[in-house]
Amino acid sequence: MNELIRPGSVWLVGAGPGDPDLLTRKAEKLIRAASTVFYDALVGPGVLDLIPAGVKRVAVGKRSGRHSKDQPSINRMLVDAAEAGERVVRLKGGDPSIFGRATEEMQALVERDINVQICPGITAASAAAASVCSSLTLRGMARKLTFVTAHAKAGDQLDLDWQSLADPGATIAVYMGKSSAAIVSRNLIAAGMAKDTPVTMVENASLAGERVFHSRIDLLPLAAKTALGDGPAILLIGKAMQRGKLDQCVNPARLEALQ
Repeated sequence: MNELIRPGSVWLVGAGPGDPDLLTRKAEKLIRAASTVFYDALVGPGVLDLIPAGVKRVAVGKRSGRHSKDQPSINRMLVDAAEAGERVVRLKGGDPSIFGRATEEMQALVERDINVQICPGITAASAAAASVCSSLTLRGMARKLTFVTAHAKAGDQLDLDWQSLADPGATIAVYMGKSSAAIVSRNLIAAGMAKDTPVTMVENASLAGERVFHSRIDLLPLAAKTALGDGPAILLIGKAMQRGKLDQCVNPARLEALQ
């Protein structure tokens, strides 16, 4: 199995939304083949349980307001481990290529002639939509899907193309949008989005503590402030999120409607 990862090489592995059953088969094989695993704060505990005993584990998680390592430090740690001959897995929540800063880490490794590859994972938007039995696209209603991050560097404005995002025929998946819910709501409405546009908020998607909340774009600031807790949350915005008969597939214990 160790042939999957040559000594001195690195795999950026998508850990998915948290549920270990949502890992790809390749991701699990890579985790079991590693000699050192660097992992983010959003990697689910069930995924970490798959790391074999004796494998070095290094937490490099970054959460809003609670950064344990800055990105240059993480880059150096990956380079050092690979150059020491380790079989390195860099576990990233969701998919490494979606708001995972994969390019920065790959560039640091490639500059040192270290072999690096990516194993994709299920992204949070897909897991959240599955949890509420919704399609992110819907023929005749949602012809476009846009992923955006609402996280900006300290002191920076959230600079997004609000006019394009307000397209009534689109679904928007807003990552890390909890703290910016008021800004998202205000700017989308100002750009022409209807105030009654449905919003679904999913906290801890795919995990046992998952919670689902339905609201609308004009009520989003209040909904996010009063309903969401400390867990990571994703906002799904658009007509495709309209509630209907499929609500019956959602676990009632995890569903709270905010009218």
